[in-house]
Amino acid sequence: MTATPLHSVTPSDATRNMLEESLKLQRAAYFAHPYPSFAERKADLLQLKAFIQDNRDAIVDAISADYGNRSRHETLFAEIFSVVDGVDHTIKHLKSWMKPQSRGVDWRNFFGAKNRVIPQPLGIVGAIVPWNFPINLSFSGLIATFAAGNRSMVKMSENSRHLAKLLMEKSPKYFPKEKLAFFDETGGVGIEFSQLKFDHLLFTGSGQTGRAVMAAAAQNLCPVTLELGGKSPAIICDDFPLRKAAERLLFVKCFNAGQICTTVDYAYVPKAKIAEFVALSKEIVATRYPTLDTPDFTSMIDERSFHRVVAAMEEARERGATLVQLIPGKAWDASTHKIAPHLVLNAPDDCTLRTREIFGPVLPVVGYESIEDPINAINARPRPLALYPFSNDKALIHTLLHRVMSGGVSVNDGLFHVGQHDLPFGGVGDSGMGHYHGYEGFVTFSKMRPVFYQAGFSAVKFLWPPYGKFATKYLDFLTK
Repeated sequence: MTATPLHSVTPSDATRNMLEESLKLQRAAYFAHPYPSFAERKADLLQLKAFIQDNRDAIVDAISADYGNRSRHETLFAEIFSVVDGVDHTIKHLKSWMKPQSRGVDWRNFFGAKNRVIPQPLGIVGAIVPWNFPINLSFSGLIATFAAGNRSMVKMSENSRHLAKLLMEKSPKYFPKEKLAFFDETGGVGIEFSQLKFDHLLFTGSGQTGRAVMAAAAQNLCPVTLELGGKSPAIICDDFPLRKAAERLLFVKCFNAGQICTTVDYAYVPKAKIAEFVALSKEIVATRYPTLDTPDFTSMIDERSFHRVVAAMEEARERGATLVQLIPGKAWDASTHKIAPHLVLNAPDDCTLRTREIFGPVLPVVGYESIEDPINAINARPRPLALYPFSNDKALIHTLLHRVMSGGVSVNDGLFHVGQHDLPFGGVGDSGMGHYHGYEGFVTFSKMRPVFYQAGFSAVKFLWPPYGKFATKYLDFLTK
């Protein structure tokens, strides 16, 4: 995922002091009240929901200003609705999640001993949030953080200046600073933030920056959840209706102009069907985005990202690839940072579009003859954040699920496993570590604390020294 880097500017003493004072404030509040009740956590979650709903239009406008143009409908669907729905789901289940769990029903229980797992708040959770879905990725983490009874400090991206200003201005109306604090990236904040002694750190961004965050957190033995990215493939199998696959894949690929860590990064299509797939893609996308300047189509986030994707496209073309533009008019517009959706055919295996995460509205199409071809090719790469197989053959889907590892899977669609609140979200290998969303988010930001309650009579008494014949026989009984 292309996201907020750890800023190269050395943090000032003022920045360092500001962050340390905020952490100190939240730490003191945690120690004063380490276990919020269900009612308190529910109230926090409802405040998150109110924060989003009360400021909905201002949030939409701020994100669009940060992008240059961000589709209003995309923000409402992917940012606002996802948070509101996530809060509702969490409140519905939170009371049961908070209950102590009974464990270990065996012979020891006959003496009255008990095993329990008690979910308890960790304390202070730090979050470093990227620019591509800044509300979704900050508030989804906050839902899990507050459900688990914690407090949080959130650092926004340097590409989310308008939104960060809004959140910092509005947040005190909903939460005291000892509960929630937002920070802008003003130069060096990311470096200092990652070095704070949090109880857990959630980072969403690139693998390169993720390594730096993990190294910094390691100095404090701070556990991290890394949500990274990579090249998530789709496999259109020969039995699946090609139009349906194209309609679904291209919605995902064009959404947010492809600037999604879980978007389809490249697609395997049976060689005999590539020409038909191209024709269908032109037809489908042109009806959704008739011109490049439609407000429904989102801009690249900044000039650097725009030129990075254009350069990768031109490199592929110079090396023999065919660029297939899917809407009429300009291929791209530097003044608005918009790039028309494209398919790329015959891109060299070692070109940038095939080796680096694209993060733009460009979809390389790779032909294959045997299903073994995509299986082997995907397994030769770092493990992706998502896999998108398209098939109505249950046995084939079973094969792909068990032979190709990824962070998550959507079968016969793209992306939508991410929005299921009762499914964990997270990567594997180079695409990340740890999970959040739903119950798994509650667990991630809780200490699932094991507690053993000894009975009035302890059978361990039989093992007290000095060890004699009875102890020997007792151990023989337990171990044979």
